[in-house]
Amino acid sequence: MVERLALESTRLRLRNWHDEDLDPLVRLCADPEVMRYNPARWSRDDCAALMVRSRLHLLRNGFGLWALERKDNGAFIGYCGLVWSALPLPNAVAELRWAVACEHWGQGLVREAAQTALKCAFGALGLDEVVACVSQINEPGRQLLEGLGMRPEPATTFGHPDVSPEHPLHTQVLYRLRRDDWRQ
Repeated sequence: MVERLALESTRLRLRNWHDEDLDPLVRLCADPEVMRYNPARWSRDDCAALMVRSRLHLLRNGFGLWALERKDNGAFIGYCGLVWSALPLPNAVAELRWAVACEHWGQGLVREAAQTALKCAFGALGLDEVVACVSQINEPGRQLLEGLGMRPEPATTFGHPDVSPEHPLHTQVLYRLRRDDWRQ
């Protein structure tokens, strides 16, 4: 077991999961707008499993998907963080993931949380690179990643394993950010 990191940004706490987070997570993952670029909305059991996996990842690695909490009112607004990627890549690499409730969009909170996670990745964790994947049609997600300095690798598009080739979400784009590029 390693030391678990809890992070803070100007307006957010990136913290370990609380049991009370399940109901707001279920609402988040049932929202068709939030889940627009995911193959399916998640059930209560899916959300509970995400919390368990996230807690275990945090325990084993010191980082993972953190619950996002607003500092001003303590509200759970989603999650953001890093997990060891299951993508077929040559090296073990952390993958950036996030989801935030619609009522908190347009305030820069996702970007703030992602920047905090990346700062941890390249600082405290000493990682060499971080990747992220979004569907090719997910323009808001692509803009976020490019705004964070991540660059797409057009040669590394791939089909989502859980989505049929005819589905608009099938084609995924891999983004990368290396530590040296982050420093610049």
